[in-house]
Amino acid sequence: MSENKNYQHPDVQEAENDELEIDWMEILRKIIAIRKTLYKAAGVGVVLGIIIALSIPKQYTVTVTLSPEMGGDSKGGGLASLASSFLGGAATSGNNDALNVTLAPDIVASTPFVLELFNTRVQTLDAELDTTLVAYLDEQKSPWFSYIVKAPGIAIGAIKSLFLEEADTASVLNPFQLTEEESEKVEGLRKVLTADVDKKTAMTTISVTLQDSKVTAIVADSVVAKLQQYIIDYRIKKAKEDCAYLEQLYKERQQEYYQAQSKYAHYFDSNRNIAFQSVRAEQERLQNDMNLAYQVYSQVAQQLQVARAKIQEEKPVFAVVEPATVPLQPSGTSRKVILIGIVFLAVCGTGAWKLLVQEYWKQFRNGF
Repeated sequence: MSENKNYQHPDVQEAENDELEIDWMEILRKIIAIRKTLYKAAGVGVVLGIIIALSIPKQYTVTVTLSPEMGGDSKGGGLASLASSFLGGAATSGNNDALNVTLAPDIVASTPFVLELFNTRVQTLDAELDTTLVAYLDEQKSPWFSYIVKAPGIAIGAIKSLFLEEADTASVLNPFQLTEEESEKVEGLRKVLTADVDKKTAMTTISVTLQDSKVTAIVADSVVAKLQQYIIDYRIKKAKEDCAYLEQLYKERQQEYYQAQSKYAHYFDSNRNIAFQSVRAEQERLQNDMNLAYQVYSQVAQQLQVARAKIQEEKPVFAVVEPATVPLQPSGTSRKVILIGIVFLAVCGTGAWKLLVQEYWKQFRNGF
């Protein structure tokens, strides 16, 4: 019969339980003993929490959801294919496009796109400020403790300004070479502008976070409009170039046909009653040149109609699932949560110091 090695005598188990109860009771007594200190820590936490919570400005977030439907029917059922079939041409085939919908986050974060937003007209909810977005960024508030972090940079900038003379002329935004101030504003806008794409459904979500609810909605709507226009311009750029080339070619072939037609008519009228074989040969040659010019002219005209239809076909359609609206409630962590969190950290930190760290700190200090 095997012996149970895990068996303990009841008296031993009771002693361990008593010891555990004594430890918990001891901790409780220590907490009660330092309750006044904890009350003071809670009071300090409340004051700090109120100061920090009130110093952090409110922020509002606007989210817009898009469902892009790209053009370029691979089955040849688009406007260009329809126009080509009516005009006797071959149906257009699939569309190989370098711009994918998943590039929306990269487009929104690109420097040229952000710079285009600088001149967007914005207006605050209280209508006290009506200016451009780049000017509004200077009006946004910052927490008081952020100035402590920025103090070295501000001091260095002030010292540099004493030795460097800045030109008063207004500079044009140049994405190739930005100033330090412009670069900071670009980085600041990149942080508040986000775009996310669901690769399965191609749903694009654009979020903007700023300190004024109406400005946030205006900027979000402007971002969506500029993103749509950017993609549309890219999609139809090649089609427009092809159409412009065919327009020029059409005018040239038309002029050549008119010239050949005029030469033939003039020669025919001048030699109508002459029966020489050489006259007939020249007349036949001019007629063949006119017919050939007309065939080329007719083919270019057909291609031009197809190219014009393709411009409309290549335009993507964006279904705005969730439009930009002025938010009623601020986003982010609420001030109540910040206050409670700071009070909790103050009480727990003070309790840990008094119960755990202070005694070891005294021993460590007395050792030296």
